[in-house]
Amino acid sequence: MSDSLDYSSGPIRLRVPGPAPSRQRDVSVVSFDRRELGLILNVYGKKVASGEWRDYALDMLGDRALFSIYKRSSERPLFVVEKNPRLARRQGQYMIHSIEGRVLKRGHDLANVLRVLDPDLYIVR
Repeated sequence: MSDSLDYSSGPIRLRVPGPAPSRQRDVSVVSFDRRELGLILNVYGKKVASGEWRDYALDMLGDRALFSIYKRSSERPLFVVEKNPRLARRQGQYMIHSIEGRVLKRGHDLANVLRVLDPDLYIVR
């Protein structure tokens, strides 16, 4: 076995390609926080238990977050709960759309806006 490696020239250096340089953009995504999701899922859970709703979808976009509520998964959403922070100082950042696209309620407080979906829901302080 005369095949021996010569290490006299120093350590062997391998050039391993690293991750490609990325041009990271400052991409901000609007999302619901834990408290907001808790309020929405509380109403959603009551309606699912009563058999009115069956499915939901979450969309977190660059300018708004959407919680779409479906009676069946193959249909258009019955209601869409939207969070749009650009409207926070005007009409309020929370809004509920119906299947026709009509705004049912809009406001600054999510619990009050969600009362449209569940009139029996009330705030306990």
